[in-house]
Amino acid sequence: QVQLVESGGGLVQAGGSLRLSCAASGGRLSIGRLDWYRQAPGKQRELVAGITGSDSTNYADSAKGRFTISRDNAKNTVYLQMNSLKPEDTAVYYCRLRFQLLDAWGQGTQVTVSS
Repeated sequence: QVQLVESGGGLVQAGGSLRLSCAASGGRLSIGRLDWYRQAPGKQRELVAGITGSDSTNYADSAKGRFTISRDNAKNTVYLQMNSLKPEDTAVYYCRLRFQLLDAWGQGTQVTVSS
């Protein structure tokens, strides 16, 4: 059974950077699609960025030019580098792995951006 664990969240001032990590156990992240989502209080969970097994990436408009998703196969970890953070980026960030019938979520990591 694949388990995902996010880390790297925290409190940062507007304009700052954070790098989130999504580490997997029980399976390889490279087998499927790994997405980062976020959910702010009172809002729906939204897709932020994704990377496929063939390293194709996509980003929400809000993330383009500021966030970068990448994967380290040796560490079985996917990263989300977030630069130029804004208060509206404040949310709990989750990673999600999908492959055939597999659909696994992590527990989330809090990102708070102060103005």
